[in-house]
Amino acid sequence: MVEDYDLNKNGVIDPSERELLFEDRRRQMLDADAKRDAQRRMTWFALSGMVLYPLAILGASVAGLSTAAGLIADIANIYVVSVSALVGAYFGFSNMGAKK
Repeated sequence: MVEDYDLNKNGVIDPSERELLFEDRRRQMLDADAKRDAQRRMTWFALSGMVLYPLAILGASVAGLSTAAGLIADIANIYVVSVSALVGAYFGFSNMGAKK
């Protein structure tokens, strides 16, 4: 791995090559941190949607939109399964890529 940063192939990591090595490692850490943040936001967004979905049905019913409430309730099971599958697939493929 360190040999990849020995640009002039003299067997010694020069100061300029060391800076390149440290910059690359810093960027890898920032990318990993951004990935974890994105996963956390996606999870909270999906969880919020699944929790607030019944409130949308209730709100439509209270507002006198019984047809809308019925239509929203009809697709509720598809919504929950779809969001769960999306989150599960994202985390599954992310973990598969991390094991390489």
